Amino acid sequence: MNEYSYDIPAAAAYARKYALGRNSAYYDFSQLGGDCTNFVSQCLYAGGGTMNFTAVTGWYYKSSYDRTASWTAARYLYRFLTENKGAGPYGQQQELSRADAGDIIMFTKNGIPYHSVFVTAVKNGECLVCAHSYDSLDRPLSSYSFEAALCVKIIGMRHNA
Repeated sequence: MNEYSYDIPAAAAYARKYALGRNSAYYDFSQLGGDCTNFVSQCLYAGGGTMNFTAVTGWYYKSSYDRTASWTAARYLYRFLTENKGAGPYGQQQELSRADAGDIIMFTKNGIPYHSVFVTAVKNGECLVCAHSYDSLDRPLSSYSFEAALCVKIIGMRHNA
């Protein structure tokens, strides 16, 4: 397994490009529970270019019906990112106050992630995020209403040698 850097500028550029629109290469899940984590996964993929094709527990998208739950559901993406030992992105939970560009913020209820946003920048201590479901381009995190949130710091990427 080879490790390589996460290209934060590429991921953030992708987030800004598609924040208010859709990439036609991916299904829009807005009418099926939300498109937020699908969008965040696309951003991560733009910053790394490697999927994990492990059935059930991996992280990949081939089509709307051939994908893992972690590609489109916040709770499963959180599990994948924080437990991944194989190909694709990996990270760790950190304090929300330490969020930075390229990180993922997940809103939680009763400790369970239900909505994902992508951090594109931090300016004057304020996270700016891009998101789908409620399409947002560099929206201040403080403008959201949520019970609690957590941050996943993306540490790097891995791909099979």
